[in-house]
Amino acid sequence: MGAPPARPEVGRAAADGTGRPLLSLALATTMEQVQAHSGAVYLMAADEPVLEMAVMAGLPRAFAAPWERIGLSAPIPVAEAVRERRLVWVGGEEEMARRYPRVAVVLPYPFALAAVPVATADTVYGAMFVTWPGAHPTVLSDRERAALTSAGDRLAIRLDRAARQNRSPRSEPDLLAALPSGVAGTLGTVEAARMVGRLPYGLASLDLNGRVTFANAAAAELLDVAPDDLLGTQPWVSVPWLNDPMYEDRYRAALISQHVTSFVALKPPGDWLSFRMYPSTSGLTTRISRARAVAEIVGAAPRADGAAAPRLVTISQVLSLAGALTEAVGVQDVVQLVADEVAPAVGSQALVVLGSRGGRLHVLGHRGYADPHVVEQFDGLPLAERTPGTHVLNTGVPAFLESRQQLERLYPDRPGTPDSFAAWAYLPLIASGRPVGTCVLAYADPHVFPADERAVLTSLGGMVAQALERALLYDAKNQLAHGLQAALLPHSLTPPPGVEAAARYLPAMHGMEIGGDFYDLVPTRPLAAAVIGDVQGHNVTAAGLMGQIRTGVRAFTTVGQAPEEVMSSTNRLLIDFGADLFASCLYLRLDPERGRAVMSRAGHPPPLLRRPDGRVKVLDLAGGPLLGIDADATYPTTEVSLAPGSVLALYTDGLVESPGVDIEDALVGLGELLAENGDQPLDRLADTLVRHSAAAQERVDDVAVLLLRARPDG
Repeated sequence: MGAPPARPEVGRAAADGTGRPLLSLALATTMEQVQAHSGAVYLMAADEPVLEMAVMAGLPRAFAAPWERIGLSAPIPVAEAVRERRLVWVGGEEEMARRYPRVAVVLPYPFALAAVPVATADTVYGAMFVTWPGAHPTVLSDRERAALTSAGDRLAIRLDRAARQNRSPRSEPDLLAALPSGVAGTLGTVEAARMVGRLPYGLASLDLNGRVTFANAAAAELLDVAPDDLLGTQPWVSVPWLNDPMYEDRYRAALISQHVTSFVALKPPGDWLSFRMYPSTSGLTTRISRARAVAEIVGAAPRADGAAAPRLVTISQVLSLAGALTEAVGVQDVVQLVADEVAPAVGSQALVVLGSRGGRLHVLGHRGYADPHVVEQFDGLPLAERTPGTHVLNTGVPAFLESRQQLERLYPDRPGTPDSFAAWAYLPLIASGRPVGTCVLAYADPHVFPADERAVLTSLGGMVAQALERALLYDAKNQLAHGLQAALLPHSLTPPPGVEAAARYLPAMHGMEIGGDFYDLVPTRPLAAAVIGDVQGHNVTAAGLMGQIRTGVRAFTTVGQAPEEVMSSTNRLLIDFGADLFASCLYLRLDPERGRAVMSRAGHPPPLLRRPDGRVKVLDLAGGPLLGIDADATYPTTEVSLAPGSVLALYTDGLVESPGVDIEDALVGLGELLAENGDQPLDRLADTLVRHSAAAQERVDDVAVLLLRARPDG
């Protein structure tokens, strides 16, 4: 999906024509139609592929803090609804955990969710989602589906009309139930309030934001807090021993799932209290009583040191982004995930990831800069230079620069950065006790970094550091593997006169991307030889043994051994190595002048021969067992006609073998590809075979292909 057309920026909110908020009305109407208990509307950012929450209803916005800003590529239901222009339905807690684990980590509660795009045929304006309690059926009804789809379409039409009238939509106040703060208003009548006041157990009412709107005398006594100090506050703020994320989590669970939830908590020094919460769409009623026989409960009490626990919203953000970073493999994966997940979540518009090597700064990756030269001028900068990036990398201390004036005052001698950004967060990336880099987040406007935001960013820097350390190690191993593989395989093929040759090697998609597949073309006179083989395994041992076998085949060919002798000699050589590994192999001696090839096979897949008329035949060759099994094994030969224009396809089993696919069917498919495309130039034909083979696409094994064509003019 391409970026949506830019919408006009106007300093007043779009309305429905009567001055009423457009987004809030649309959301409230939709929730009422489908009996949902919460929801939100997102709008596309004007100049970046990001969805921004414009209004939320039914739950505090803090519940959705990790998703205030969502990159379009994020694996989140709302983003998927926009990307695929369709309704996305998640029927419950288990489905959420399976399909969207990042959401499930932050909100591990029973609830159902539907997200729909808000888009016309030409323009994407955003998206809408609604949620239901966990009791909702796991299947979305046809009526609900139609209502949600229509709601997204109607809102898109209204936003389109507003845009044409230069009334640009923007955020609106969230829709939370306005509960009266008085006792009579909360409980119905003054007499009912008096009755509740006489109850022997505590009773408290919390609004959707978790604030206490009523508490009877027993509740205040049990909590050991004066009633006036309790009203209007959140219990985990006004009651010190309830300041634990676990207790706030129970409140969140009750509101999102609309299920009765409970927990026990230790009131110092040794009193256990039981809390039971009864949710509704307007808040919670909490019953508080003394708990008995719970002294053996482990882990229910807050930390013994009395230290304030981190806010749960911060934990939610960290959990969500940690899940994203576990997906990173290489350094560029880390950079891309920080750009897609971290930067939008904290409101940053650009980023740079820096590393060090040889006493110099190196730019590992960047996103969001219109002119890449602005960033790349720092590549190779000595670490002794006084810049924010080098300072943070050397000291491991984060730096938060809230304006360009502050940057220029603290670092007057740094190289100029003619970019449009106005604030920066420099986060040291420290893993295993050592700095591995620096993450720089840039902001378009001056930005104040309060203490809680600095704590969040520093925590995120720690997780990015772990991901970057793994990625740097992976890239180094990958580079080593590629270098070793390239050194062991021939750099070029030199076919004899009258023969064309092309080869391809693809590593398996898992592991170190190095294996034991090999091929070679030995241009001896007067007859040339070709070989292809596969040493079992996908590691350095297999690759090293492959190099030794290839060298042995070359040596035995050069001294003039016949094909069957080359195979026997190579077999004994492999056994002498004592590596306990086996190898398949196909060896052939080419005689283009006489139009023939003599072949010998050791447990290798049969080659395919495409004749000049386009027919393809699977060659049933004589042969012996795998190399490395029996020192006395013999390898008989088969002579095959190689008429001018014929194409001989040699390959390893990675090209045709994949789980659940019959080998015969795979060979038929490969033969059809060769028949249809055999007239292509040989290099293009090699690309076609490896590109369209189902097994080669999945690549659970290495793939090697060697193609030989007898020239018609040869």
